[in-house]
Amino acid sequence: MSLFEKISSRVFQHVHGNHLVYNTCWEDPRLDRVALELTPADNVLVITSAGCNALDYILAGCRHVYAVDMNFRQNAVLELKKAAIKNLDYEDFFQLFGKGYHPKFKSLYADTLRGAIPEESRVFWDKKKYYFTKPRRSYYMNGTSGYFARWINRYINYIGRVREPINRLLEAKSIEEQQKIYRESLEKRFWTPSMRFFLNRDTTLSMLGVPRAQRYQVESQYNGQIVYFMKDCLEAVLCDLPIQDNYFWRVYVTGEYTKECCPEYLKEENFSRLKDGLADEVTTYTDTVQGFLEKHDVEVSRFVLLDHMDWLASHLFPALVSEWEWILKRAAENTRIIWRSGGMKTDFLERVELEFNGQKEKLVDHLKMYPELAAELHQKDRVHTYGSFYIADLVK
Repeated sequence: MSLFEKISSRVFQHVHGNHLVYNTCWEDPRLDRVALELTPADNVLVITSAGCNALDYILAGCRHVYAVDMNFRQNAVLELKKAAIKNLDYEDFFQLFGKGYHPKFKSLYADTLRGAIPEESRVFWDKKKYYFTKPRRSYYMNGTSGYFARWINRYINYIGRVREPINRLLEAKSIEEQQKIYRESLEKRFWTPSMRFFLNRDTTLSMLGVPRAQRYQVESQYNGQIVYFMKDCLEAVLCDLPIQDNYFWRVYVTGEYTKECCPEYLKEENFSRLKDGLADEVTTYTDTVQGFLEKHDVEVSRFVLLDHMDWLASHLFPALVSEWEWILKRAAENTRIIWRSGGMKTDFLERVELEFNGQKEKLVDHLKMYPELAAELHQKDRVHTYGSFYIADLVK
């Protein structure tokens, strides 16, 4: 590694090792529901992130969700959500995680929520209560992704001065109306040289959870700098997909959800189902995927690996191999695995060899892929910041 690469890597590790990174999940569970084909017999392992999708999977009808994350702060978010589901009424819950602010959060936390979360999570929220106590800076403007959103909103309001067309775009009723607003009122005013410079920094990307290795992966497989990839992704969101139910982008430009545009766990009918016992079937573990599988003799039939293999492949390839060895050991019959990548392909999996039936064989020879379905779903992704999406059945 060059000196610059080492510095970039240390910045990324500092961000992920010392901060809450994701205050909401940045993967579209609508795709996952189709890809996973969940049944009441399925146990799901998912990297926690902010826990929104773990709750979505249990609502979709699986048996149990194991939410695993190396960063205990991410699990603390999901534990607070679970405690709030069990102990608050719907309006207080939506005020908290829908609006990202509650005027009585300090008393709610002290009297109702604090005793209902694990000690590790309690230590975090004891220090971070202010995330929910400032009406002009919601929870969704905190954490490193929130700091990024805060900067973008300052740019929108005071530099690009495009708040009015963005508000109009969020209320647009058709793709044609979205395209017209974007092309006429946003494109040139938003994508200025200063914005391109900011988005092209490794430090900026680290705030969004994008390591330098993933940046290289994108730029080696995509025509242009990563900032052009980001521009194309955003244009797909704003010009090709309906914005009315795109809660991912709404929350970062407004700081809140609406009851009509929010994750499934925030809808009243689903809140009731979670409160009636479903939330108890989502459990958190602060560990690596491999570490969890080593310590827990559970049979898992659905694995949701997000995009973490991009980083492992570049920095800790032996750990990537070991992780797959443990996935193989714990995988149930008819196991399905989904993952995402910042790049256009994950050809690093070609190099993974595991023991099948007493001999070393390539992992990819034991993965039944569904490229057509994955590509179809990827085009509908409301987040649209990943380069590719994968669906595979594990054939032992």
